[in-house]
Amino acid sequence: MNRINNLKLKLILFSLGLGLFQCTEPIQIDMAILEEKETQPNFEEDLNFLRKHNEVILLSDSSSKAQIAVVPTYQGRVMTSTALGPKGVSFGWINRELIASGKINPHINAYGGEDRFWMGPEGGQFSIFFKPGDPFDLEHWQTPAVIDSVPYAVVALDDRKVSFRHQAEVVNYSETRFNIQIDRTIELLDRETVSQVIGNIGTDVPLVSYRTINTITNQGIEDWNKDQGLLSIWILGMFKSSPTTTVVIPYTQGSEEKLGPIVNDNYFGDVPDDRLVITDNHIFFKTDGAFRSKIGITPQRSRSISGSYDWKAGLVTIAHFQQPSNVLDYVNSMWKIQEDPYRGDVINSYNDGPPSPSYQPLSSFYEIETSSPAAVLRAGESITHIHTTIHLTGVPSTLDPILEHSLGVNSRSIRNAFGSGE
Repeated sequence: MNRINNLKLKLILFSLGLGLFQCTEPIQIDMAILEEKETQPNFEEDLNFLRKHNEVILLSDSSSKAQIAVVPTYQGRVMTSTALGPKGVSFGWINRELIASGKINPHINAYGGEDRFWMGPEGGQFSIFFKPGDPFDLEHWQTPAVIDSVPYAVVALDDRKVSFRHQAEVVNYSETRFNIQIDRTIELLDRETVSQVIGNIGTDVPLVSYRTINTITNQGIEDWNKDQGLLSIWILGMFKSSPTTTVVIPYTQGSEEKLGPIVNDNYFGDVPDDRLVITDNHIFFKTDGAFRSKIGITPQRSRSISGSYDWKAGLVTIAHFQQPSNVLDYVNSMWKIQEDPYRGDVINSYNDGPPSPSYQPLSSFYEIETSSPAAVLRAGESITHIHTTIHLTGVPSTLDPILEHSLGVNSRSIRNAFGSGE
């Protein structure tokens, strides 16, 4: 492929809104472009759009206010949710142009969705995104179909829960073959269960919450081992970014020698100081959809929780996951042959942005991601990763107790992290 075609390929891939590539310099864009966008569709409008193109499973509570839309065709993906019924805000980012086209694209199909099942590692000698011997570049990067373009079968369904199953073979860069079974359950949570995760939320704060229980099983006859490569479960949530949205990650204090760096911000080059602020206990990351950047933290630093706050919309999003204690081996997804392929991040956040000053992004989104440990599995064994998403809306006085209990910080501190003022 010549230089011009390479450039075209990069622009096509970036137009899908991907936070995955470790190439090119991030570009700042004028926020007025994003602020002039048309009013975002409500949940009912997003649901009707999805139903035009795919089967949609709607999970709902007894009041019909908390609802989530799940698409089996997209690997049992939670596409979006609402806390206030059909006319309420739709929280997930949806790639309407790609879905409406009906096309299956090369490299990846970024349909969007606020909880999607993936697996790692992405790069390195044990990558499942590159064929053996291929260079680590965009032309050769390919998302495995099992996490990109094939549907998952529904095996159980009721008003609040749906379960999926899929079987596949995956081959890594070192030519190790993994015969796997994927089991995925999505369950709408009630207020009492949410309170057990983030503390008492009362009865007046509108919320929607769900957890996904994600399992991979070694269905082969060989045990999986570190020398031949391991898989991990990787859950990614895509949400609508805005100039007033900030991701917050609490972290554990301690020396870098023992716990690793406080934050890894060199996925796409260092993140500028006006977009990444580190205090004694928190990492604040600007997620305005205007500057392509990504951060991550080690399992030693993780407190098994992260979140975001949009002060203009009065929206808090919490991502909580079950992290096993004293487990440090997480796959490394950097696009190179790695000295230590099991020193990866457990929590990541990505802010979308354009690849060049003259090319605008298709839409505006950010991601919150969590990963399971590297899966050392004997034949027949399984590993499970449980990821919970919580959306709450309200004014600062009602949201602050929740923010302080779950993330250890109040709304004013988040809003002022980048000098937003009162």
